[in-house]
Amino acid sequence: MGRSTKVTNAIRALRFAHDEMTQAELAERIGVTRQTVIAIEQGRYSPSLEMAFQIARALEVPLDAVFQYPDEAA
Repeated sequence: MGRSTKVTNAIRALRFAHDEMTQAELAERIGVTRQTVIAIEQGRYSPSLEMAFQIARALEVPLDAVFQYPDEAA
């Protein structure tokens, strides 16, 4: 108990796979600042569910391709 699990994301890799989309381009598509995209990529900020879906849509991938929640250890 007391162990924290953290949602991870593949935004950076997906941006590069999507015609090398820049952080600024992604930010513009989802209506946030580049600094917000940087913070999300680095795991310092968790986006709202709505924003998470917007990111996935902008990257043209399913939501679970962008964000992963680690499985509990058995």
